[in-house]
Amino acid sequence: MLRIFVILAVATAATAQVPFIGACPNLETMKNFNLNSYLGKWYEVERYFAWFEFAGKCVTASYSVNEDDGSVKIINKQISSFSGITSSIEGVARLLGKSDDPKLSVSFPSLPVPVEAPYWILDTDYKSYAVVWSCANLGVLNVRNVWILTREPNPPVEVLEKAYQVIDKNNISRAYFIRTNQKNCPASY
Repeated sequence: MLRIFVILAVATAATAQVPFIGACPNLETMKNFNLNSYLGKWYEVERYFAWFEFAGKCVTASYSVNEDDGSVKIINKQISSFSGITSSIEGVARLLGKSDDPKLSVSFPSLPVPVEAPYWILDTDYKSYAVVWSCANLGVLNVRNVWILTREPNPPVEVLEKAYQVIDKNNISRAYFIRTNQKNCPASY
């Protein structure tokens, strides 16, 4: 029983963090997704709580194509607000359906327990914002995470308003969002 609890806890921690009763809602993702336009560097502006980002600031995610197998290489970086130490983790994303389907599955091979987490792009304009959704069913509960990513570390209000429209359209609660500190980050980061 303890082993099942530990595996469940690690799976929960690796996928998403905010628990809800019931099954994951089936949210509508964007149409005609273009992976190549999505690639590049994104700055995390807001997110649901995630243990793996605890006290993280200057959070970025960079995406590029692995030429070997067509998967997407992910490099997530952050700086600890407590120690100032930079950390990063590399992951892999794979499209779940057709090439224009924005539903991906993400894994981070360096984690102690291999977990595949959903990574759905609800909407993006590719040049300023993206709203990413993750939800995993755990019996009578589900755990969720949502990220607002932007191409600039401190985007204008108009960009955030576009992201909030996507969040509101999908009935995602804004109550759980945490603003990511993107101030005083190294320019080369």
